[in-house]
Amino acid sequence: MRLLAPLRRTPVALLWGGLSLSALGDQFFAVTLGWVGVALLGEAAGYLTALQFLVLLLAVLGLGGWADTLDQRRAMIVADLGRAAVLAAVAAAWVGLGAPSAPLLVVAVVLLALGQAVFQPALQSVLPGVVGEPALLPAANGLLDATERTARLLGPALVGLLATIVPIVHFLTLDAATFLASALALGWIGRLQPGAARAGGAREPAWRSIARGVRAMGSHPVLGFKLLTAGPLNGAWYATFFFALPLAIERLGVKAPAGGGLGAYGLVISAYGSTNLVSNLVMGGRALGDRPQRVMFAGDWVVGLGMMLLGAALLLPPGWVLPGLMASAGFAALGGPMSDIPTAVLRQTRLRPGDLAASMRASMAVSSAGVLVALLAAPGLVSGLGLVAFIAAMGAVLVGVGAWGSLRFMAWREPDRAGA
Repeated sequence: MRLLAPLRRTPVALLWGGLSLSALGDQFFAVTLGWVGVALLGEAAGYLTALQFLVLLLAVLGLGGWADTLDQRRAMIVADLGRAAVLAAVAAAWVGLGAPSAPLLVVAVVLLALGQAVFQPALQSVLPGVVGEPALLPAANGLLDATERTARLLGPALVGLLATIVPIVHFLTLDAATFLASALALGWIGRLQPGAARAGGAREPAWRSIARGVRAMGSHPVLGFKLLTAGPLNGAWYATFFFALPLAIERLGVKAPAGGGLGAYGLVISAYGSTNLVSNLVMGGRALGDRPQRVMFAGDWVVGLGMMLLGAALLLPPGWVLPGLMASAGFAALGGPMSDIPTAVLRQTRLRPGDLAASMRASMAVSSAGVLVALLAAPGLVSGLGLVAFIAAMGAVLVGVGAWGSLRFMAWREPDRAGA
């Protein structure tokens, strides 16, 4: 498969292995945070996740100029080690107290978001040097994107399976171990490619880095549109899957055969991950073509319709709610790679290499702002609309963006790039 071709290079295989493990750990943390947050705070759990994206937004805006002066691979190692230390410390405090607490979750959310703000843009700068061959960049992009899809399949499923034998606090311990593994992989890459590490450049004010990323994305019509709509799309998706969904499962008393309510939540997210991965494998092997926007915006339609079906599944008879949620999530997941992989390939192949970190930082800033707004508004909207109408409305946001993009770029053609 073309998607697997980059793995023939040992540095790429190491990078992929480390990121796969840390992505799996991220799912452990996300499911744990969603479930424990709802148990502690109820509807106010949305504010806890909102805090994560507020910190991420501020860190992206504030750390960008400083982070660009660092050796990017070493910055990634420091971010991994820092996140591992934070998770281990929070898990130890949780065990010492005998129960989770809101302040502990706040500490974890804030410090993990800081690490993510350093790690993700640095990855965009490091990837071309690790891959080595420009022709392999699209496949490498799809491959790394597949790590997130695979983690969404395996991570929640493992939580559901292990919830009866592993104390929930130790999902944080496992997450810490995955960050250590990622740091070791990055260190090994440095030994294999001692001259490939990118030295820090001149310091650039954070606002200028963000502005450069916005200009770079805006120079391509479809990428500019995707940047413009990243906030609403990510906000609606995140508010549904990591706030409204666990809240609905907890309120309705939906339980899995093993693992109770947490197991049920894990199974729904795992169902999302299973078809997400299948769609990723299909999209990762496709040529981009000269009208990639058609598939990209069709993907937004599919995700949105699936989210609307999630809301409808809550109205099913009790015994059918969990299967209905799993089927709806599985359908929604088909659309994610349809949109995300062409966007990633366009960014990697159409923008200047020097603008990749800045464009990623701009995307993170817009996405984080959108998620922040959605999660701050979510508790009030759920109180006013109810969970079913709220989830349906979030799905309608994605359907609306997909329709807008489809109409706006109906006749647009990628210039002189057919078959890329």
